[in-house]
Amino acid sequence: MGNLKSVALPLLLAVSIMHLPFSESLWFFNYHIHVTNDLPLLNSPPGKPNLFLRCESKNKDIGERAMVKGQDYTWDTKINLSQTTLFFCNARWEGRKRRSFDAFVANRDDRRCSVYHMSCMWSVREDGIYFSRNNATWFNEYPW
Repeated sequence: MGNLKSVALPLLLAVSIMHLPFSESLWFFNYHIHVTNDLPLLNSPPGKPNLFLRCESKNKDIGERAMVKGQDYTWDTKINLSQTTLFFCNARWEGRKRRSFDAFVANRDDRRCSVYHMSCMWSVREDGIYFSRNNATWFNEYPW
């Protein structure tokens, strides 16, 4: 009987994993999150940061970045087993506006960010924070 348990339990586990839906097995993949400063310079001199971005999850603070126009803030993550991975950011456009946004949400982004090299692409612009699944078509998901 003991021998049956030692064989049956790993076999049952293997069969269970093989029958998981595709999205539930995505925790093996590495996702790349990109946030680009596409704000206009307006009165800021070139080379002076005009966007301040702080991104973090429950377990990992990536830190604040002072970003100049065109600069990219990038990090990688994987989806945890419980599919609750969440990274959020606080954006501050120097002297103008502030906005928080969810840069990566496991159950929202597991499929849409797999379209373009496992990347979630964000662009901070004058009228809001845009998302693209293919780095070509952009949607204003978080207006200022």
